[in-house]
Amino acid sequence: MEGIQHRTVNVNGIYMHIAEKGQGPVILFLHGFPQLWYTWRHQIIALASQGYRAVAPDLRGFGDTDAPPSITSYTCFHVVGDLIALLDAVAPDQDKVFVVGHDWGARIAWFLCLFRPDRVKALFNISVVFEPRNPKSKPLDYLRAIYGNDYYKCRFQEPGDIEAEFAQLGTATVLKEFLTLRNPGPLILPKGKGFGHPPGAPIVLPSWLSEEDINYYASKFEKTGFTGGVNYYRDLDLNWELTAPWTGAQIKVPVKFIAGDLDLSYNTVGTKDYVHKGGFKRDVPLLEEVIELEGVGHFLPEEKADVINKHIYDFFQKF
Repeated sequence: MEGIQHRTVNVNGIYMHIAEKGQGPVILFLHGFPQLWYTWRHQIIALASQGYRAVAPDLRGFGDTDAPPSITSYTCFHVVGDLIALLDAVAPDQDKVFVVGHDWGARIAWFLCLFRPDRVKALFNISVVFEPRNPKSKPLDYLRAIYGNDYYKCRFQEPGDIEAEFAQLGTATVLKEFLTLRNPGPLILPKGKGFGHPPGAPIVLPSWLSEEDINYYASKFEKTGFTGGVNYYRDLDLNWELTAPWTGAQIKVPVKFIAGDLDLSYNTVGTKDYVHKGGFKRDVPLLEEVIELEGVGHFLPEEKADVINKHIYDFFQKF
């Protein structure tokens, strides 16, 4: 794609695939689930043309990056460790880099800034706000109490269970269901009911997502399966245990945050109050701006590529 280069880098014994383009200050792009480096294709080309070096890895468990078999190999420490080793390998001359995250990539970016703020110039995060650790409640207990056992993050917990359902639906269908999701309500996946659509029901793709895009994603997820990506969710409680020393800690890097008003993450219980009533700014004191886009869903890097590109460029030009 328009001069994007690909290579594999050994990071802490994990072989990590990266896509990169451009010269200049590094922007590290972190994708979510069910995504890949490919999620950032529009940003890579745009920001590389504007004087930046875009670096977009497949995170561990995804795409052409290694997928360790153990569930406990997908904690925030493992993934942030991958990123620090990656930066040491690909940008040894840059003490700090710019970071852009979306979905799980946004969550990992928050962890990166929490653990290693010395490596981040500024953060542009999409869809997922910083979630301060609640010492009184494990994440899964909290989610089950609010949404029930059929909430997708809860359904993902049993090893092999959701993978078997996804296999029945078919990789391309699962990807279409996720990537076209525009319901701001909680994603409920009752056992055996899939996404609630009749088997074989056609899924109309939006203008920003082509069959070619789906085919690329599917080619990678058919090879690796969904287990690596789902394992991030299976470590929610373990991350909670491991990050006890950071209870009450703040994010101390400059941040800009953006979300769509139809985004299921942005519409989770309590999130908008947290963002707009002072909690977010309290925990992220260098938060410069929060932008809410109207009429758009969760997958902003693709759905609103030009808008996202401009916001990233305008923010990082300050530094």
